[in-house]
Amino acid sequence: MKAIIYARKGGFELVDRPVPEPGPGQVRVKVAVSAVNPTDWKQRSRVDEPEGEIVPNQDGAGVIDAVGPDTPDRSVGQRVWLWDANWQRPDGTAQEYVVLPARQAVPLPDGASFELGADLGIPARTAHRALTLHDNDRLGPGALAGQTVLVAGGAGAVGNAAIQLAKWAGATVITTVSSPEKAELARAAGADHVVNYRTEDAAAVIGSHAPDGVDIVVEVSPAGNAELDAAVLAPNGVVAVYATDGGDRVTLPVRSLMWRNIRYEFLLLYTIPEAAKDNAVADVSAAVEAGAFRVGKDAGLPLHHYPLERTKEAHDAVQGGAVGKVLITLT
Repeated sequence: MKAIIYARKGGFELVDRPVPEPGPGQVRVKVAVSAVNPTDWKQRSRVDEPEGEIVPNQDGAGVIDAVGPDTPDRSVGQRVWLWDANWQRPDGTAQEYVVLPARQAVPLPDGASFELGADLGIPARTAHRALTLHDNDRLGPGALAGQTVLVAGGAGAVGNAAIQLAKWAGATVITTVSSPEKAELARAAGADHVVNYRTEDAAAVIGSHAPDGVDIVVEVSPAGNAELDAAVLAPNGVVAVYATDGGDRVTLPVRSLMWRNIRYEFLLLYTIPEAAKDNAVADVSAAVEAGAFRVGKDAGLPLHHYPLERTKEAHDAVQGGAVGKVLITLT
């Protein structure tokens, strides 16, 4: 089978490898689409001399073509989406076949494309975790009714997922963007209000849409947006931080935030509690089943396809800030 590996910092190579066999509790998936997330190129850039060959990429989607012993709830031919394939393992999804624990191969509804399935692992589960750090452990219709969510960077993959999931859960969604083009994408995702922070007084505009304040901030740039978040948060609001765009040092107005009992919650998807991972998988799957989660330009998330042999270009595109979802198509 064909696979992309790297065995030194930054290096990529297309190789032939034996088709792996699943062990107990595992499945083998014929990968249709592998997704590239920022965490994928960042992980590669931090590795100087990895021990052995590493296949990149955490997320993907495909079809189960072999089932290991003691795996009663999975069957050959089942369409699935994959998560955390490359977390503390050398085998990611940038290969024709991948073996991984059955828990990490989630049934994908027949009406959902493999492109959609490949967008669920990191973006949708990250958004789910951010949206459930306020008062809810679970998402579903009505779970965020009456709440206002501010999504920083609504044209990004996580931002797009946060908009869609928050709307599915009944929230009013405000998002910030940096250009008219990104504003169009955020509206396509379903945002109720879109604010261009480069041309508008973001705090004033957000305040006009949420006079009582924002309950949840899904934050990609805690350093850059600290002043804005402090200005618009409602009492008992929470800032859910999932990235460090703009720097990792944050200066906060402690007295003002203390007076309103504001919470900052920092999340790393890989190390959240196992129960939270299970909840995210279940709720994201329910949103997909309900038709509440989509991909493509009409859903605010343009798709960019690369063949397997151009995986380096795909990683470079994500590192360069490509707007939309970068995918590697294997079939």
